[in-house]
Amino acid sequence: MILVTGGAGFIGANFVLDWLAQPASEGVVNLDKLTYAGNRHNLAAVAGDARHVFVQGDIADRALLDRLLGEHQPRAIVHFAAESHVDRSIHGPEDFIQTNVVGTFRLLEAARQYWSALPAIKKEAFRFLHVSTDEVYGTLSPTDPAFSETTNVAPNSPYSASKAASDHLVRAWHHTYGLPVLTTNCSNNYGPLQFPEKLIPLVILNALAGKPLPIYGDGLQVRDWLYVSDHCAAIRRVLQAGRPGEIYNIGGHNEKTNIAIVRSICALLDEQRPRADGGKYESQITHVTDRPGHDRRYAIDAGKIARELGWTPAETFDTGIRKTVQWYLGHPEWVAQVQSGAYREWVARHYAD
Repeated sequence: MILVTGGAGFIGANFVLDWLAQPASEGVVNLDKLTYAGNRHNLAAVAGDARHVFVQGDIADRALLDRLLGEHQPRAIVHFAAESHVDRSIHGPEDFIQTNVVGTFRLLEAARQYWSALPAIKKEAFRFLHVSTDEVYGTLSPTDPAFSETTNVAPNSPYSASKAASDHLVRAWHHTYGLPVLTTNCSNNYGPLQFPEKLIPLVILNALAGKPLPIYGDGLQVRDWLYVSDHCAAIRRVLQAGRPGEIYNIGGHNEKTNIAIVRSICALLDEQRPRADGGKYESQITHVTDRPGHDRRYAIDAGKIARELGWTPAETFDTGIRKTVQWYLGHPEWVAQVQSGAYREWVARHYAD
C-alpha cells in the first residue's frame, strides 16, 4: 500500500491511474482536499476498484494523517498535494503558504512519527517522495545552462517560493531526523486531465469556444514541456530505486516558447476540428499584459535520472501534444464538468485585459 496526497489533481490522478494499471500493483490510499482543481471525475476509471481508497481531507489535518497512516500502514508516501498556479499565487498567496508549507510540514511530522515506530525491515524500506517543480530554481537567460540538481534555489513567485520552502523542509527532515526522503523537480507538465487554467488546456478550450487565446507579453517565454505519463513513469522509477536524500530533476527535453506552443495547438485544431467559418485558430491569438515577475526561461538537465536510474521520456513534444489535443476533443463531458461558474468568473477577472 502507498499513500498518495493530491491524487485527484492533474498529475496526482494520472499517477494513481498509471500506478493501478501496472501489473500486480499495490493499493493506493488517495488523500485529496478536493479544492477547485481536485476532481473525483479524474478517477472515474478506478471507481469500484478495491485497490483504490479515496479519502477527502487536508494534508494539514494532523489527526487525519495519523489515522490514515496507522490504519493503512503504507510503505511509501508520494506527496503531490499543492497549490500550483502562479497567477493564483500572485492574487492570493496565503493559500499557497498554508498548503505547500504548513501542509508539507504536518505531513512530514506525521510521516516521521509513523516511520520511527516501524519495525526495522519496514523502516529501512519506507520512502517519502516529495514532488516539486523546476520553478524553485528561478529563471534562466537564453544562454544559461539548464537547471541541475545543484543549481541554486532562487524562486521568483509566491508559488515557487512556497514550493522551495517545502523542498527545504523535506531536505531538513532527512538530514536532521534521517527520514528517507526523495525529491523530484519537474518541468512543465501537460496532458489529459489538466485543469483549464494552465496554458495548453486553456488554449485548446478557448480556441474551440471562439474566444481569444491569451499570450502573456511577447510570448517568447521558454519552458521545458513534459508529458504527464512520462512524469509518472519517472516518479515510479525514483520511488523504486532512488537514493534517500537525493534530488532528481525530471524534464521532457522539449524547450519551447509559449507562442510556439499555442501555434502548434492551433495547427492541430485546424487539422482535427476545423473552424466552421473556415478561418484559422491562430487568428484568435491575443497578447495581454505580462505577468508580474514572469520568469523568462526554464530548462531541465535530466541527465542524473537518466544516468543513475535509466529513465528518459518516451514522448516527444509532437507526439505528446497530439495525444493531448485528441484527449480534450474526445472528452467534452469532463470539460463541461470542470468549467464551473467559479472557474469562469476567475478567468474573466484575471484575463480580462
